[in-house]
Amino acid sequence: MLIPDRRFLARLEPTVGRVLIVDPNAHAARLITDLMKGLGAREVVVEPSEARGLQVAGALDPGLIFTERSGAHLDGESFTRTLRRSHMACRRVPVIMVTSEATATTIKGARDVGVHEFLRKPFTSADLIKRVENVALKPRDWVEGVSYVGPDRRRFNSGEYAGPSKRKSDRAMGAEAEALAIRDQAMKILAAALDQFDNDPPQAVRAIRQQAETLKALALKVADSRLVVAVGALEVTLAQGGTTKANVAAPIGQLLALPKPVESLKKAS
Repeated sequence: MLIPDRRFLARLEPTVGRVLIVDPNAHAARLITDLMKGLGAREVVVEPSEARGLQVAGALDPGLIFTERSGAHLDGESFTRTLRRSHMACRRVPVIMVTSEATATTIKGARDVGVHEFLRKPFTSADLIKRVENVALKPRDWVEGVSYVGPDRRRFNSGEYAGPSKRKSDRAMGAEAEALAIRDQAMKILAAALDQFDNDPPQAVRAIRQQAETLKALALKVADSRLVVAVGALEVTLAQGGTTKANVAAPIGQLLALPKPVESLKKAS
């Protein structure tokens, strides 16, 4: 195994202190356990099934989770999807999926349930360290939607790509463009949450709350009074409790009808 320097290990420590491995294959789990202890993990817990993995995740509150994609009593995609939509403190922690089935379909499936990184078997210690470095030191924005909950999928990869950004939107943006991107995504998620409300009401409400927080912070940053007022109306409705599609439709509609505050954002930049 490669031996990282102490400064590198210190930067990983907040993430690798407590690790959960969900894998029915004892040999594979032992390999990851040994490698993680070499990276400074103080506590590594191994569980063989999806049910036990979810139960332990709530109690352990790990900083990093590894899950095999499939196995006896384990569906790694189902495990990750359930974790992301739970109320556990660790619902946003990095998840690295491990599998020998590295097809386009399995990689897309992992990405779409909220997996951070994909680790192909067989792998080397360098491969694993690269994935851990990615999730620990290169944080990704969180997307709280209804159809999708997890890290920003635009930056999903297998940890091996080292070239320039794949999308123009991934390149460095000025303050104006970045603020507009944040606003646009929040508005799109609000619209989708309202449209899909009946499919998953609890997650729709959580998605709406998250976007309200995001838009409020943005409105204050760019001094957009119209956005502040519109977000405030949505927050008042959410604070009243008993949130339904009917009572959030009007304030969300008012938000979606707002024009893009281009001039305010230009001043902020």
